[in-house]
Amino acid sequence: MTPVVALVGRPNVGKSTLFNRLTQTRDAIVADFAGLTRDRHYGNGRLGKREFIVIDTGGFEPDAGSGIYKEMAKQTRQAVAEADVVIFVVDAREGLSAQDHDIANELRRIGKPCVLVANKAEGMHDGTKLVDFYELGLGEVHGVSAAHGQGMRGLVELALAPLNLPDPDDEEEEDDVNKPIKLAVAGRPNVGKSTLINTWLGEERLVAFDMPGTTRDAISVPFERNGQRFELIDTAGLRRKGRVFEAIEKFSVVKTLQAIESANVVLLLLDATQGVTDQDAHIAGYILESGRAVVIAINKWDAVDSYQREQIQRQIETRLAFLKFAALHFISAIKRQGLGPVWQAIAQAHKSATRKMSTPVLTRLLLEAVQFQAPKRSGMFRPKLRYAHQGGMNPPVIVIHGNSLEHVTDAYKRFLEGRFRKEFDLVGTPLRIEFKSSHNPFVDKDD
Repeated sequence: MTPVVALVGRPNVGKSTLFNRLTQTRDAIVADFAGLTRDRHYGNGRLGKREFIVIDTGGFEPDAGSGIYKEMAKQTRQAVAEADVVIFVVDAREGLSAQDHDIANELRRIGKPCVLVANKAEGMHDGTKLVDFYELGLGEVHGVSAAHGQGMRGLVELALAPLNLPDPDDEEEEDDVNKPIKLAVAGRPNVGKSTLINTWLGEERLVAFDMPGTTRDAISVPFERNGQRFELIDTAGLRRKGRVFEAIEKFSVVKTLQAIESANVVLLLLDATQGVTDQDAHIAGYILESGRAVVIAINKWDAVDSYQREQIQRQIETRLAFLKFAALHFISAIKRQGLGPVWQAIAQAHKSATRKMSTPVLTRLLLEAVQFQAPKRSGMFRPKLRYAHQGGMNPPVIVIHGNSLEHVTDAYKRFLEGRFRKEFDLVGTPLRIEFKSSHNPFVDKDD
């Protein structure tokens, strides 16, 4: 499973800046005053082929008695409980504080692997200003500068080292032919994920057992349907009983993100009685960003009238327009209605995501598309699309070569995507098109 790293520290030590640096985004709001981040914030990080999830937290005050600071402390404790390793961020410029001691005591009590990082350490080559932080009793102090990007690679390597993760290259070498389809059921709380899973297991008379993940107790349930093997990656609470932090909310964002990252196909479950919420749209966006094949199922369809059905269909068309390639099904998990077509859609989505597309066929389709409708001229240049080949699967990637391809418009890219989808019957999977322009050898020559 994808490892999880939580950033913890008192207010204004640069956690959000570090989050943005690790995720290579500007998702966390950064400003130079304390207490800006109150809720947990999640993002994807990558070191080479190794992916990980980063959680940004608000300023941590373990002894906060009431008000917003108590809620922020609760959010931070939840983040630590969800994480595999904690990065404790202190301020190298301001030095050691009493609050740093309180946080260190709390982290020692919780007992998670911890890396102590002194941020804003640019220019401190001798490290003498970092010596005081050894008083915290958390081992080596590592100076970094999130604002300048100094020490980031070493920090990530250090944080992931205690987890003994397998080499991503070794994981990819496994034979795909006989592997089961990894299916994640994702959705917000109370949409019926547990009911649907239990219905599947009851129908197929399967024995569920725990397959602990590398770094967390994520549960996979193997089963077989019509000769096809599946591996259900659970986000709905089928977990082994053990030491679980008391304050963790029923819906774990981390479990959902990990399940999506680990899956081949994601079943996005929505609640017909609630409509499409912001949380649904966020989960859908993460599925698309991850490149996973997806099927959308509207649960509790039997519990709404014709007006509500019309409303939710409109919401899906508007709020989830970016998933228009996904099959849409209306089900009732509790009454076992509409489940057969969902399985067919899951198999179709996986087949599409792993479709092999030959270079001659892709190139023929490309040239036919150009002949039917040429790309628009941009100034003196008109993009010339010469040939195409497949650059990856799950999601399928098509690489197009030619000249001046940086001038290809988004509208023309969508036009090409439609032609490729129709030819190869790509349903339920994102399709990524990449352009690679050839270098003109005469550009740099003198007249």
